Amino acid sequence: MSFKLRSSNWFGKKGKDGFIYRAWMKNQGIPAHEFKGKPVIGICNTWSELTPCNAHFRELAQSVKNGIYEAGGFPVEFPVMSLGETLIKPTAMLYRNLASMDVEESIRANPMDGVVLLCGCDKTTPSLVMGACSVNIPTIVVSGGPMLTGKYKGTDLGTSDVWRFDNANRSGEMSDAEFEITEACMARSQGHCAVMGTASSMACMIEALGLSLPENAAIPAADSRRKVLAHLSGMRIVEMVRENMLPSDILTRKAFENAIMANTAIGGSTNFVIHLTAIAGRVGVPLTIDDFDTGLANIPLIANLQPSGKYFMEDLFYAGGLPAVLKELKQFLHNDCITVNGKTIAENYEQHNSYNENVISTVSAPFNKQSGVIVLKGNLCPDGAVLKLSAATPALMQHTGKAVVFENIEDYKARIDSAELEVDENSILVLKNVGPKGYPGMPEVGNMGLPKKILDKGITDMVRISDGRMSGTGFGTVVLHISPEAALGGVFALVKNGDTITLDVKNRSLNVDITEDELASRKELWTAAFTPASRGYTYLYQSHVEQAHLGADLDFLKGMSGSEVTRDSH
Repeated sequence: MSFKLRSSNWFGKKGKDGFIYRAWMKNQGIPAHEFKGKPVIGICNTWSELTPCNAHFRELAQSVKNGIYEAGGFPVEFPVMSLGETLIKPTAMLYRNLASMDVEESIRANPMDGVVLLCGCDKTTPSLVMGACSVNIPTIVVSGGPMLTGKYKGTDLGTSDVWRFDNANRSGEMSDAEFEITEACMARSQGHCAVMGTASSMACMIEALGLSLPENAAIPAADSRRKVLAHLSGMRIVEMVRENMLPSDILTRKAFENAIMANTAIGGSTNFVIHLTAIAGRVGVPLTIDDFDTGLANIPLIANLQPSGKYFMEDLFYAGGLPAVLKELKQFLHNDCITVNGKTIAENYEQHNSYNENVISTVSAPFNKQSGVIVLKGNLCPDGAVLKLSAATPALMQHTGKAVVFENIEDYKARIDSAELEVDENSILVLKNVGPKGYPGMPEVGNMGLPKKILDKGITDMVRISDGRMSGTGFGTVVLHISPEAALGGVFALVKNGDTITLDVKNRSLNVDITEDELASRKELWTAAFTPASRGYTYLYQSHVEQAHLGADLDFLKGMSGSEVTRDSH
């Protein structure tokens, strides 16, 4: 080995310090030879019974350990904060940056030469990657994989169907009893959401960036090949340490562009924009919200997956997985980008093909020509907003309507189904104060359920606008991530019921028809609609979180911190 192992600063020490470092590890039954010249590999585990998507990670970690041992490394498993999207209140996004700090400090403070990140549920992936990239030691990602496709009354179903079932239940088409039965029918195995929601989008992002072995994104959690990939990843991280292959070697500007193009082709989540921007900020790669507007890039939607299509992640794997998608995109990609296995992205996908064109179509005959995320600017969102084309209604791409304003999520819940709500199908629903500072944490409430009186007409989509996010499993003509958010007092904060709003996708604009004098008058009367936290992490978050167009990271976390620890503990 041509360089000094980082872990030798602990286990290679002479005298009292080395004695203490080794002795207290030996109380776990570890023999002395494990500390002699072997790469120490941390396994960063987000297992938690409060994170059901990651509930199989104890077993997955063992597969990683087996691979590390086989390659001559010494594995050490450690826990970090686990963000269970389905259970955490007020929103897991509030804690993404906290979890990233946990990961960053845990890696830097401990004797690790390389790290394997076990992540699956939505925020566990970006938080772990953000933290690990900040330290910049050899890193490989093993995702937990999607759950098996749900089955109900002879049909397939996944998380995206929750929104459809909810509308059917609220309109009386589905009984409460039937609604409850579908719960177990949908979530019938371990793993993250079975559709191309945020968790699947993050797994695809990781593979497209080159941070995982090929096929990592789509192997189902219940498939034995997931364990095989974990084993192989354990073997590979030991080799990466010996090669000194760092995240900064992989995460180039071209790699980020590849991930953006892949997200377009798979109909990935809008949350991808915020998370990839935050990761780029950690590694110092310049990336702006405008880089995500792929609506005119001629990259069509070729993965026919819910919520933008019909099929599920399990189907994607059987059809060839993400490598087959990337191969179809080769005319667009930077094919020379290096990946964690030491091969280029082109070398990784070369032997893969699509085995089901109903699931993975071709660029020349795509499932849907309309794809990608578009970025809107205008007086409502001078710093930007996003809309997912493949999940939207084409007829609403040019739309003018009267605003129906909800000042916060509680206001929305209290009035959305009221018979007195003044709304029709041409109205534009506006939800304020659900942004990073205002909520706080920017929850997934942007894809507001439609008013009952609209559902009763058989209408299934309306233009909806908010400074929050939506679940990657959601769909509809939903404008998200309005920046600056309402809590900062910009134009979006001043919109009132009845104001005329125009969405113009072709011209990438979103504007409200209010005169400058009227805006000035409203601004004088405006007061912030949220109470800042007075202590703890939420206080820190609200004091330092950046706006959505910058990735909603904490401002003091930008850039790499490095792996050096300048002082000993004894």
